[in-house]
Amino acid sequence: MARILAIDYGNKRTGIAVTDELQLIASGLTTVETGKLLDFLSDYFSEENVELVVIGEPKQKDGTPSEVETEIVKFLEKFSKAFPKMKTIRADERYSSKRAFQTMIDSGLKKKQRRNKALVDEISATIILQDYLYKT
Repeated sequence: MARILAIDYGNKRTGIAVTDELQLIASGLTTVETGKLLDFLSDYFSEENVELVVIGEPKQKDGTPSEVETEIVKFLEKFSKAFPKMKTIRADERYSSKRAFQTMIDSGLKKKQRRNKALVDEISATIILQDYLYKT
């Protein structure tokens, strides 16, 4: 089997998580500067077998698209041109950042460590991926 990769897209940073090859466990991989995301993915796809990319779909409480959604749509256009054979799916990411922050608290991270926004993005991507795996 191949891995599934999840993206928590942000204007500055993007969190990335992946599954193991059996698609049982979701783990945080890294955080990448959003401007370097396509290059990172190109390198990763050349090294690892990935069959699906799950991209977070940020929504407001009322279900309307979040402000960053317009940037995600632009990214998806570039992504589909760069990787035309890669399957993508969108996944609701409401509250993933809040859940990531709570995970950091629950795991005993100190206040200074919890200020690491890159870590929050990576954990958020992991939560998006875990939610996707749970629902499939």
